[in-house]
Amino acid sequence: MRTTTLGRSGLEVSRIAFGTWQLGGDWGSFDEDTAIAAIHHARELGVNLFDTAQAYGFGKSEAMLGKALREELKRDRDNLVIATKGGIKPRSDRPRDSRREWLTQGIEDSLRFLDVDHIDLYQIHWPDSDAPAEETAGILQEFVDAGKIRHVGVSNYDTAGLAAFDKTRPVETLQPPYHLFRRDIETDPLPYARENDIGVLVYSPLGSGLLTGAFTPETTFEKSDWRSRSSAFTGETFQRNLAVVDRLKEFAAGKGISVSQLAIAWALAQPGVHVAIVGARKAANIEASLAAADIDLAADELAEIDRLTADAVPVSGASPEGVA
Repeated sequence: MRTTTLGRSGLEVSRIAFGTWQLGGDWGSFDEDTAIAAIHHARELGVNLFDTAQAYGFGKSEAMLGKALREELKRDRDNLVIATKGGIKPRSDRPRDSRREWLTQGIEDSLRFLDVDHIDLYQIHWPDSDAPAEETAGILQEFVDAGKIRHVGVSNYDTAGLAAFDKTRPVETLQPPYHLFRRDIETDPLPYARENDIGVLVYSPLGSGLLTGAFTPETTFEKSDWRSRSSAFTGETFQRNLAVVDRLKEFAAGKGISVSQLAIAWALAQPGVHVAIVGARKAANIEASLAAADIDLAADELAEIDRLTADAVPVSGASPEGVA
């Protein structure tokens, strides 16, 4: 597994991170033992960065990750980088909440669910317009000073938010959505992150499943799966983007790889991107994704991918307020 230095955080991490949103209950049903086996397999193959969040089932995902990594967390803590996120309350009257009270509760809850004495990377999940970024940065610095978190990052912030945060303490990492059907970060905030050596961990490099090649026009989702309520997975948008995926499949096959491996390799090839976060509930799936870290795409191949996706419909995803 290739590794990288995660920007100015200085953390040495695997280029593929194991993401755990799918273990919080928002992606339909799954078998817990099989999911834990996938986490174990990722670790066996060299993954040392695991990303979770308070909002992924409000403790379910964190607790399952802590359970899966329990023995190593106790035996060799410094070999693992545990990242989590806080500052949102989905389905509440304030979905984004970076006030001191909620952040404090979130950090303490995450420590308890993960069963660790510190969090390697704590990230604000979404910007809160009612809580100034400078103030939020100051609160997190207090937790760094107390030894409860080691590094501080943000997720889903734009350049203005990053710059405001930086006024109080450096933003060490940024976690934005990024895939072939969602490229807006290339304009803002990826350039700012590159210029300021901010470690970038992109989430949803597979387009929440669109780029796995597993879907057909007849694909439907369980009611408990957020994609069942998303315009990106129904109607004309879904049909048009599946046609794009078919073209990418053919291109990937010519290289002897899968379309999902192509999509992950493409994300990792972009300047300023350090890590791709990939979720899995089965060991076989994570093994295939990890292989993408070893795929190098030449300039002409990246140009051809741009051509093949030129008529793709841009899509968005879930937010604290709901699903677009």
